Amino acid sequence: MNVDKGQKSLLAGFYRSHHLAGDRLDQSFLEKERGSLFSEWIGTGKKVLDLGGRDGTLTKYFVARNDVTIGDIDPNALESAHVNLGVDTEFVNLNDTLPFNSGTFDTVVMAEVLEHLPYPRITLGEITRILRPGGQFVGNFPIAYHLKDRYRVLRGKKLVMAGDKTHLQFFTYDEALELLGDFFDIDNIEILKGGRAGKRYPRLFARNIAFNCTKK
Repeated sequence: MNVDKGQKSLLAGFYRSHHLAGDRLDQSFLEKERGSLFSEWIGTGKKVLDLGGRDGTLTKYFVARNDVTIGDIDPNALESAHVNLGVDTEFVNLNDTLPFNSGTFDTVVMAEVLEHLPYPRITLGEITRILRPGGQFVGNFPIAYHLKDRYRVLRGKKLVMAGDKTHLQFFTYDEALELLGDFFDIDNIEILKGGRAGKRYPRLFARNIAFNCTKK
């Protein structure tokens, strides 16, 4: 789909108003923890695409000695990333065909994005298309229906993870692994939020997971 200037402006405005991107530049959930972990997993010498990477607040941890492109729907965030990090940027609508040739990237990063997508399986299919054979998929997303969420539902309340009303997907721990496993071989799962109990009993206590996967 060719997106003209007016459509880009409309989409970007919607993104900023509903995802608060304009007010959250230079901010990232568990920034140092995720940045260090992703950097370790990605390594160096890779052609990397950071989807939903915004202004590059997290990208900066793995940009050194990698060829990195940030794909996002917010032109203001992309401009900030280009100026501050010197990376290539691309306007991307994650609900459409990704504007990259098949087999372009060694690694695709998607951090705190999948839970916002109406059709995550379509997006994951596109990610597998643009990854090279044996390519890597790295990222994280929140987990729902841990004990705290179950108690909330029993009280008749809606699930609103981390106070963010823009979440469209509420994955249990098992659903998260099933979704990733349908497209990739799962190499590592790291519990980012949930404490010691989350690491020992992820189905009951894990609240956010990071993943490192390989294209099948």
